[in-house]
Amino acid sequence: MVAQKYMVGRVLRASTRGFTCGTQSNRVNNEHNFGAFVKVPITNDDAVQVIGLIYAVEIKDDLLVNELVMAESVNSNVLRDQRENRMVPMEISVLNVGYQYTAHDTYVHSLPPRPPMSLSEVELCTNDEVRKFTQRFDFFPLVLGAAEVPSVDLLAAAIQYARWWAYQENEHYPFLVSCGREIARQLSHDLKRLEHVLSLIRP
Repeated sequence: MVAQKYMVGRVLRASTRGFTCGTQSNRVNNEHNFGAFVKVPITNDDAVQVIGLIYAVEIKDDLLVNELVMAESVNSNVLRDQRENRMVPMEISVLNVGYQYTAHDTYVHSLPPRPPMSLSEVELCTNDEVRKFTQRFDFFPLVLGAAEVPSVDLLAAAIQYARWWAYQENEHYPFLVSCGREIARQLSHDLKRLEHVLSLIRP
């Protein structure tokens, strides 16, 4: 459960459509998942925070890794040191799906007025924030219409993330049914995509 501050990385580059943040591979854990909800401020006083979904995680190239890949055998201690101690750069790409006015605790399901600044801290949204953001499904079109991401899989992953992290067990089924109905309404013209996303969120 995410109930306290958890830093994902720092912004490398950004636009109103999305942003990329950087971190070290040895800092990554299960919370850096495809479909996870993250937030980042776009103002110095944190009055407005962008809400986004992680849609890609990329481990960057490293000279030592290249050498180890070509080796016929690699000592297990070397592998452990490489994975746990070396600061291999990692990039996490995020699709913007809304923003929050923190003073009023209100959410807008639309693209933010401007992108976050470079080096701004990106954090995981708390369970409560994910729950509040997913009370309405107005962000679904932003995901389904994003050509640069695996949109159907991303939406399904975000729904499953919200289901497990932000809702009680007895709320899982009603939440998935509500999501399915909204997706069916929005993808009624595209039965192939509709069938695929429904299969991914089926209880």
